[in-house]
Parts: sequence; C-alpha cells; structure tokens
Amino acid sequence: MPGQPLRIVLVEDSVLLREGLVRLFDEAGYVTAGAFGDADDIVERVRNAAADVAILDVRLPPSFRDEGIQAALELRRHLPSLGILVLSQYVEGVYARELLAAGDGGVGYLLKDRVSSLDEFTDAVRRVHERGTVLDPLVVQGLLAARPDPLTALTPRERDVLELMAEGRSNASIAARLFIGVGAVEKNVSAIFSKLGLEESATEHRRVLAVIAYLQRA
Repeated sequence: MPGQPLRIVLVEDSVLLREGLVRLFDEAGYVTAGAFGDADDIVERVRNAAADVAILDVRLPPSFRDEGIQAALELRRHLPSLGILVLSQYVEGVYARELLAAGDGGVGYLLKDRVSSLDEFTDAVRRVHERGTVLDPLVVQGLLAARPDPLTALTPRERDVLELMAEGRSNASIAARLFIGVGAVEKNVSAIFSKLGLEESATEHRRVLAVIAYLQRA
C-alpha cells in the first residue's frame, strides 16, 4: 500500500473477534491504533489515535442495543472525514438507513458472518476511507424488500441494477456483474432515477443515499 498505512480504531466487545480482526489488519498492512470493548469516550479515543477508519460493532455494552450505531453517528458529527464501518450479526435496516442518512459517503455496513475474505474486508475498509459506501448485499436486499410497492414501476433489469447500485458499485462494476455494456447500465440508471423521481448524481455514495432516501419516503 503506497504512503502511510491506514490507522484503524476497532470497537468490538467479543475478545476473540477483536483479536482476530487485529491480526487481520496486521496482515493487510494496517495499523490498529486502538482496540476497545466499548464505545465510551469514542470521539476522544479516535481523535487521540489519529485514526483514518473506525470499525464498530452495532451492539455494545452496556445495553447491547444500538450503542455502536450511536457511537458511529457521534463520530460522524465530530469527525466528518473519518471512515466508519459498522459490523452487525443481523440485518438491521433501520440502523443502516440511519447511518447512511447521516453523511455523504465514507460509511459501510457489513454482516459479521460474511466477513470471511481478507481481500474483500480490507477492500471495504479502503473504500470507506476513500469516501465510498459499502453495504452487504443482504442488507441491500433487506432495505429494498422493506418497501416493495414503490419499486413496481421498475423492470426486472432495473431492479437488478438498483440493488447493485445501492451496494455502492460503479456503472462499470454493475456492467461486469450483469454481463452487459456500461452504456446499457447508464440507460437503466437514468430510467431508475426518472421512475423514482430522484435527481441523478455522478458519485457512488450519493447514488446510495438517493436510494435510501427514496426507501424512507411514504
């Protein structure tokens, strides 16, 4: 990795998972600038660690409800340039929407049991650091399924493109996944925004936020 290695602050109450992730970061060439079991004084901890990315479990002590999401939102308010990646055991659409609606990229939401590939996970960390948006495909499916009625105007192909777009993928990446040309993807994206009444944006994270904002309507 060119330049200085990414500095990570990890907040995970499971000692085994925390230690495993620290080893993973070491293998990826990242620096674990802090590893904690709770989110107490999280802004001060992250600031003192000069972290580039914070990775947090959703459910943390003391109540194991939404402490991780609340900490992520607090970090976004005080340190808007920080990349934030949230890990969860379950698909919790409300938390994902809340996190995505709080900023303009640099966030991610992944499921713990699907973090099995070193390359994919470290790529997710890099993408949120670079102001991208990373969503687990199951989270995207859950968000789309939560409000199915407004999507009836979309064709099956447009729905496929919308799901991949909501994962934060570029037009080129969508084209590769669907085995179609980039021009065809662009036409589908334009049709999606037109049918949903959403203003098209050139950046990936704004595309995701547009999808989430639409799903929150009605």
